Amino acid sequence: MNRIRTATLVAAIVASLGGLPYALAHTDAALDTQKPPHGGQLRAAGAYHFELVVAKDSAEAKDNPVLVYVTDHRGAAVPTAKTGGTATLLAGKTKTVIKLVPDGENRLKGVGRYASAPEMKAVVSVTFADKSVEQARFTPLLRTTGAPAGPGQ
Repeated sequence: MNRIRTATLVAAIVASLGGLPYALAHTDAALDTQKPPHGGQLRAAGAYHFELVVAKDSAEAKDNPVLVYVTDHRGAAVPTAKTGGTATLLAGKTKTVIKLVPDGENRLKGVGRYASAPEMKAVVSVTFADKSVEQARFTPLLRTTGAPAGPGQ
């Protein structure tokens, strides 16, 4: 009888941990180890991944593009035709809110006045066609190693 209970308990534990590697693969730290397809920074946002791409070489504040690519957790493109959102860029005491509109199959685009400050932080919020909203936080020009992110456009 004890063997059956032990076997059942072990089976239940193993089954419950089955999704753990998948869940851990979608943490910010794990996403920072992946090569972003467009040279930006990846973040998990609910059932999606957002890749934020900002200008990396704009020493002075000027109108620069902001791109957000939306994929599912397997990397498949998620259509953005009926989505919209904002990217809020924070650098020092400067806050820039940029409206994002659909631009291509799985991309949102906006333009805003900002400089490529290494300490820049960003919050991206996307509203989907079903009115659900997902949000992610970024440090788009820094990696955990402090190295600059990939190409800006």
